[in-house]
Amino acid sequence: MKKLSFLVTAGPTREFIDPFRFISNPSSGKMGYEIVSAAYEKGFEVLLISGPTSLKLPEKNIKKISVISAIEMRDAVLENVKDYDVLVMAAAVSDYRPAIFCKDKIKKSEKDLTIVLERNPDILQEVEKAGYEGVKVGFAAETEKLIEYALDKLHRKKLNLIVANDISKKGAGFASETNAVSIFSDKNDRVDIPLTPKRDIANFLIDYIVEYIGRKRKVVW
Repeated sequence: MKKLSFLVTAGPTREFIDPFRFISNPSSGKMGYEIVSAAYEKGFEVLLISGPTSLKLPEKNIKKISVISAIEMRDAVLENVKDYDVLVMAAAVSDYRPAIFCKDKIKKSEKDLTIVLERNPDILQEVEKAGYEGVKVGFAAETEKLIEYALDKLHRKKLNLIVANDISKKGAGFASETNAVSIFSDKNDRVDIPLTPKRDIANFLIDYIVEYIGRKRKVVW
């Protein structure tokens, strides 16, 4: 039987204003990289699509595509996702980008500067439109109404699973070694994991995804 294969996105994206300045977020990519490592160590095929991060993968044989912007990440996902059974969107993708890129460094002046932002593509929605039939796992990093926003995203983007965490809580935000998450499924299941090392959460998540697929397809992987 063919082993499951995982495409995992990780890290932040950067949306450049000029050659020296960009819009981004504090994501370290730690959660996504731990998910990749956990899947690989369990014997599954894995492709990592990563935004800019200082992290290194533990195994040189893990396939990786490096991207910078949200559009680059969208293009890499759409080009490759059809070859993978599971898509795990753990990356912190920028929702907006500057409408105009200045090819030269913007010089300081006495006037205020206004930057017009335009929406980036919604990668999960584009994956759905492309007819992807695999399992889709999203992440919801929120500062309020965690459950409400996570469930809305789960159903609106037609996900199978969503991992929700409150990034305002100590030890559960960006660039930390730990996280506290709630996992929701489209079958109305819920699992709460208290503050735990991200590696342990990654191992649990991979096992949970495999169990979910087994229940859905009535097979054992």
